[in-house]
Amino acid sequence: MHESLQALELQDRWHCPQLSTQPRRAIQECMQLITQQLGADEPLAIVGSSLGGFYATYLAEQWPNARAVVLNPVVNAARQLANYVGTLTNYHSNESFEFTLDDVRSLEELAVTAITRPERYFLLAATGDELLDWREMAAHYEGAKQHIISGSDHGLSDFADYLPEVLSFIDPR
Repeated sequence: MHESLQALELQDRWHCPQLSTQPRRAIQECMQLITQQLGADEPLAIVGSSLGGFYATYLAEQWPNARAVVLNPVVNAARQLANYVGTLTNYHSNESFEFTLDDVRSLEELAVTAITRPERYFLLAATGDELLDWREMAAHYEGAKQHIISGSDHGLSDFADYLPEVLSFIDPR
């Protein structure tokens, strides 16, 4: 994605931070990054996958000029992650961390029960997602641009095939 944004001369707008494993802190990190980088009226595009899609939705609801691309997003994070309370391993760093009941409560507080202005959202969901139900995603993002992929997987291993559509949505010039 970064290379594609470079081709569009948008690389200076690309940020892909390693977020905290604590939901409340992760959102604070994102909000700080956004406010440091953007003026109030500047357009914002947020792309998030899985829990990042949940965060992208929350953030897009905070900024009226934001567009969000959500890739196999977690829709109800508190419900879907409550069974994971305990010691977990970070997928990217292999570091252990504690996921607590307080983190579940934070996810409840961050939940967006209904998106506003669905035209600002693009859902890319895979019917082959082995962790999440694409139908729940489609219902939650009703009215948004949607591309339901037949097959694929939770990690969207074929994401490159859909990158032109994603870029067109986030930069419709």
